Formats: sequence, structure tokens, C-alpha cells
Amino acid sequence: MTKQKVISIEDRIPKLKQIRKKKANRRLLLLLSVFFTLILLVVYLQSPLSKVAEIHVKGNKLMTKQEIIEQSGLEIGVNIWTVGKGKAEEVLLKDDRIKGASITAGFPNDLMVAVVEQNEIAYAARKGGLYPVLQNGKILSEPVSGAPLQLPILYDFKEGKALDLFAEAAETLPSEVFNTISEVYYEPKKNDSLHIKAFMTDGFEVSATLSTFAEKMVYYPSISTQLNPDVKGVIDLEVGSYFKAYDPAQQQETSEEAEEEAETP
Repeated sequence: MTKQKVISIEDRIPKLKQIRKKKANRRLLLLLSVFFTLILLVVYLQSPLSKVAEIHVKGNKLMTKQEIIEQSGLEIGVNIWTVGKGKAEEVLLKDDRIKGASITAGFPNDLMVAVVEQNEIAYAARKGGLYPVLQNGKILSEPVSGAPLQLPILYDFKEGKALDLFAEAAETLPSEVFNTISEVYYEPKKNDSLHIKAFMTDGFEVSATLSTFAEKMVYYPSISTQLNPDVKGVIDLEVGSYFKAYDPAQQQETSEEAEEEAETP
């Protein structure tokens, strides 16, 4: 039989005491760490470092920084961790001018409000001036101040289906086509409640229906370039496409050729 080494209890006691002492020290160190962490947390929460010191805003053009801050409900001096960023984002998204909003905390105690605004696609002509029309089909209540952008001016449009369809066309049409639209008049007919008359920057007039406006206006450049630039008239896109000159004499000379060339595929 092999001999087993026998360790006496007297030899084991010092080692057990040492192990217990190390465990006790670790527990004490852990308790002290938790205690001082809590103390630091309480001090931090009571200090100015936990309060919102400044609110930054970016991405705004239609709205001022102050408008966005006031609308969000954010305030300087409140606790940065209980400021309610999610609720403030929801409030901002209720504004017709805003289609995206995010609020983040920055170091050490600033807030950053980033907004994505609706694009302006046109101006609605009303008494008192020109009112911005947004890509979501909303018309702002305040007229444009300063020099307006090079956007189409809309007459007799109200918020609703007709304006929504025009807004869709503004989003889908190539910019080189949409930018040639100067003025648009909403002129509903008995057989077409969505009829419009558009005046182009090259001097031609377009008669169309908003239900197919975006689809057919894609072909406008190829149609207009085949017409005599000195003979102005109406390009009718309601059913098919044909050209009618303002001057009947010119119309008789050019009608057959223009009607053939202006037809879309």
C-alpha cells in the first residue's frame, strides 16, 4: 500500500484563516466600492453636471431654434436623465413641418435635437402673399419672408387630394422636368375634378389631369423640344398628347406636324 501524506489540523488552520481573511477583505472592498459609488452618484445628481446646460438644434430651416426647443418642451436646468427625450420627439413629429426628430445627450450635460424637415415644393398664392407648400401636402400658415425659392406657384389649391397628387408628382418627377414648371392653376371640370393648367418656363402651357400628371410630364422635354419654340400654345396631356397653338394661323401651319411629333410612345 502507498503511504498517504497526512496533514494535521494544526497545519491547516493558518491556511484556512488566510483564505477567510482574503474573502473578508474582498467583501469589505466590494461594500466600500458600492458605498462610494452611491455617494458619488448622489453628489453627481445634486450637482450642476446632471442638469441640462445647453440645447443644440440642427437640421432646421423652416423653424427657428427657439421654436423647436419650445415645441419639444425641453428646458435648461432639468435633470438630463429624466428629461423625457422620447416624449419630446413624439411632440416634434406632430408638427407638419417636421418628418424626423431625434434627441441625444452629449458630454457632459448638453442635449442635441436633430430634425429633418419637410421639403418645400411650391408656393400657394393667396391674399397676403405666397405660402410655402410642403412635400406632405400641407400649406404653412405664415407667408414666405424674403426672396422666395425658384418653385412653382400654385393658384386656387387647397389642402386635399389635388394638392396631395401634385406633391407626389413633385417627389417623383425628375428635377429637370419639375423645375420647368412656373405656375399651376387648379381648374376642375365637370368630367375631371383634378384638371390643372400649368405654365412652363419655356413659354408653353400644359393642360393635364393630376391623376396622370406625374406619369405624363416625364415626357415633357421630348415633346417640347420637337415643337417650334416661336409658336407658343397648349400641350394637352389629358388624353394622349397633342399641341394647339394660340394663334389659329400658326396652328394651321404646324398642327399636323406638331401633333405627330408630340405624341408620346
